[in-house]
Amino acid sequence: MMKTPVSTASLKPGTPELMPPPKYKRAAGWLILLAILVACSIQTGVTPYQLIIGLPQMGGLLQEMFPPDWSYLPTIWGPMMETVQIAILGTTLGGLLAIPVALLCASNLGISRLISLPARMVLNLIRTIPDLLFAAIFVAVFGIGPFAGMLALVFFSFGIIAKLTYEAIEAIDPGPLEAMTAVGANRLQLIMYGVVPQALPYFMSYLLYTFEVNVRAAAVLGLVGAGGIGLLLDRSLGLFRYDRASIIILLTLVIVLIIDYGSTMIRRKLL
Repeated sequence: MMKTPVSTASLKPGTPELMPPPKYKRAAGWLILLAILVACSIQTGVTPYQLIIGLPQMGGLLQEMFPPDWSYLPTIWGPMMETVQIAILGTTLGGLLAIPVALLCASNLGISRLISLPARMVLNLIRTIPDLLFAAIFVAVFGIGPFAGMLALVFFSFGIIAKLTYEAIEAIDPGPLEAMTAVGANRLQLIMYGVVPQALPYFMSYLLYTFEVNVRAAAVLGLVGAGGIGLLLDRSLGLFRYDRASIIILLTLVIVLIIDYGSTMIRRKLL
């Protein structure tokens, strides 16, 4: 049986018609976006001309980076493993610290706003500070070495994982929580048997994602003296040994790809 098309005449008075947005509004939106991009480019001095005149220098730098100095590989293997270990420790400790704070921030667990609002403000403050600034502060306090880099990644991981986890907790199915509350479950039982089973896969996914980010970040933290492969990278660039810098970049790329592949497989099984 064929459906009869509904005409606009059959609509009741006052019923809004479902019309697509006019083309001029869409064009105006694109023009506004283009104007914003052009204004930002002019104010910051970022122009295609600068990119074009810099291409020959970029090509010369790439020529100096290749072929890589493969004899430097045994020297950088130890610092690279130290970088991965810094990322593992920083991610794990930051994730553990994020669990209670995420529970305090979640609005659907009945936590008092006198507790949840300050906890969210602390998270906002921590996420405001870049990881490099954390590393510079801890290097000034504890000295040059991997301990400062590990502490920087702890705070960095804590801010990211806590934020994403409490948002995941707020999005869980409220049905099990309501049923457990109806039969007299206390708050601890709600968390253990109603929140954890639903939020745990997302927490593990965020933990693995943060670990991937931290491996890249740990390789850069060494530029401010926070240990890891970044120290050798900074030294190679300072001595204009771009062939050594290229082998460091290539090894970092291989490590990141391996971690990314493993994390992707684990996330697929969890979710």
